[in-house]
Amino acid sequence: MIGLNTLSPAQGAKHRKKIVGRGVGSGMGRASTRGSKGQKARSGDGKMSWFEGGQMSIVRRMPKRGFSHAAFRKEYEIVNLSSIESKFDAGAEINAETLKNAGIIKKGKLVKILANGDLKKNFTVKANAFSKAAQDKIAKAGGKAEVVK
Repeated sequence: MIGLNTLSPAQGAKHRKKIVGRGVGSGMGRASTRGSKGQKARSGDGKMSWFEGGQMSIVRRMPKRGFSHAAFRKEYEIVNLSSIESKFDAGAEINAETLKNAGIIKKGKLVKILANGDLKKNFTVKANAFSKAAQDKIAKAGGKAEVVK
């Protein structure tokens, strides 16, 4: 007759847990299955998984690659209204080429006009970018601020 007291697991289904470090008679005593002395025999096994024995790591040996916004950055040459006021006559049309000829800018590529200084003469200023205050000052003096692409 089968009863709860006669139930047992199948043969070979249960394994005895390995108990280490409990004396020589246990068969797992002395070095507790860690081999003999050395770094790996110590508790903590003190090296990181990516450690390469002190040689230069693979991460530092490989070339750096990736994305940078530097290729898309726009660098403007800054021109203040005070320098335009002092170098040009009233009614002049000012663009990157005339600014370069006047010695205000060097490269003559992208130009941004800022509102530093007062403007009493009227100009037609063509530049790649303007500050809001610069546009207002140019318009107030009777000139035009045109954005060039």
